[in-house]
Amino acid sequence: MTHTPKLAALAATLAALTAGGTVQAASATLEGWALMPANTFAEGPTTGQFATGAGGNPLPLLDKQSVQGFSAVLAGPKAGTYLFMPDNGFGAKENSADALLRMYAVTPNFKTAAGGTGTVSAANFTTGAAMSGFTAGSYMGLSDPNNLLSIKIQADYSRYYNSAANPLVDASIRSNRQLTGADLDIESVRKDKNGNLWFGDEFGPYLVKTNAQGVVQRREIGMLGVLSPQNEAVINGSASATLGRSNGFEGMTINPNGDRLYTLLEGTVTGDPAKTLRINAFDVNTESYTGQQWNYKLDAAGTNIGDMTAINDHEFLIIERNGATATGGGTPFKKIFRIDLNHVDGSGNVIKSEVVDLMNIADPHDLNGDGSAAFTFPFTTIESVLILDAHTLLVANDNNYPGTGGRNLGSDNTEFLKIHLDQALNVSAVPEPGSYALLLGGLGLIGFKLRNRQRV
Repeated sequence: MTHTPKLAALAATLAALTAGGTVQAASATLEGWALMPANTFAEGPTTGQFATGAGGNPLPLLDKQSVQGFSAVLAGPKAGTYLFMPDNGFGAKENSADALLRMYAVTPNFKTAAGGTGTVSAANFTTGAAMSGFTAGSYMGLSDPNNLLSIKIQADYSRYYNSAANPLVDASIRSNRQLTGADLDIESVRKDKNGNLWFGDEFGPYLVKTNAQGVVQRREIGMLGVLSPQNEAVINGSASATLGRSNGFEGMTINPNGDRLYTLLEGTVTGDPAKTLRINAFDVNTESYTGQQWNYKLDAAGTNIGDMTAINDHEFLIIERNGATATGGGTPFKKIFRIDLNHVDGSGNVIKSEVVDLMNIADPHDLNGDGSAAFTFPFTTIESVLILDAHTLLVANDNNYPGTGGRNLGSDNTEFLKIHLDQALNVSAVPEPGSYALLLGGLGLIGFKLRNRQRV
């Protein structure tokens, strides 16, 4: 049989890699879209007392919490439901002491070519059953009732930030030792083989282990030689920061066996090559880092990563972006790449291939109703991606409530995308060994080049 088409495709991939370019993604189509309004709230204590309102939405929020700022996602308890994790609240340690750390169960009713409302509703966190609102049962909160964390938390104080000038810490926070956005800045979460949850934080950066109910199970775990300015050791003067503020574990994934985490820093560690981010392996069984490390190189137009999720035990998807939006000037760069830990370039960086350009998705049915057959996703931060099947991704933005500027000058909504990939993430037509030799002229490059011609 002839191998001409296979060789042509492989040759095109090799040419792009040799030239230092990024392999372009095959086409992607928006097959589902839903929107959660910016002003979506849950029961809880007053929040936003230390933050500033925006987009026509004043703060604080009396006797309620904002169901926004989604930074990570897990599959929900039943098909069509998802567990979304907001980050620390209002973006900083100094303004989020009254923002509770939670995960919410949601059900998007995707608008598709066949119908659907495009709305998002609350679901029961345990069963996935429909709920009328984000009340008890629709969320899970993080807490440290056994005082296992070494860091001081708001529940340890009578007044927020331990200042006599501030309001009293809400009684529910103190009595249940609930964790807030001044305690940890959680940006990623994964469930391990035992059903425990691991949260990736940016203040340490730390790994925080909880049970399925969000109760802390052990002391936080730091990373040797990597400390943010908000790390307790830096604050008390016993160590110096080696990582920029808010540059911790923005991305984290877990292997299919559920026994190995992979953490991805959002910023470059002092002394590392510019625009390279560390990926480190962590053994769930020993609860320690393995010593394995890889580097991820940001695109020339990229400034940050938003999420990382596993395709299999060595291939991952990574959201990469810059801070440009539709209204803030500059050119928005929002893409999803695939990496393979088995393949690195001459500088030691994992090779990446483009999966989706989130600023150029086909939308033939104009699902978001903007009058265009091309969909763009120009929000500042896009921090959640979940693989639904080999051809379908779920993607959502972090709206940084009450932040503005993604699509207009009002507070950004949270949009949920169901994206169809024309080529499967894990399927590849592999040329026979004779074809490799014919094209590459040596076995040393075979695995490296073959992996990077695969459609992701």
